[in-house]
Amino acid sequence: MSEELLTGEQVAALLKTTPRFVRRLVADRRIEYVKVGRSVRFRPIAITEYIERNRVVPLSRADIRRQLRRAA
Repeated sequence: MSEELLTGEQVAALLKTTPRFVRRLVADRRIEYVKVGRSVRFRPIAITEYIERNRVVPLSRADIRRQLRRAA
């Protein structure tokens, strides 16, 4: 296994958040993690996948109008 596992603190630094937020992601099972004994570790690809799943793409005005017409 050549892939390094990241700690919660390292993930928090990558996401520019707090370690508490990372623990909440784990508790809610919103991010993939690996249990190593009592510790939780993260694969770098899991962090990338989490970011991609939560990406928000901006809508154009035309897209917004189409959505409003469908809802009406």
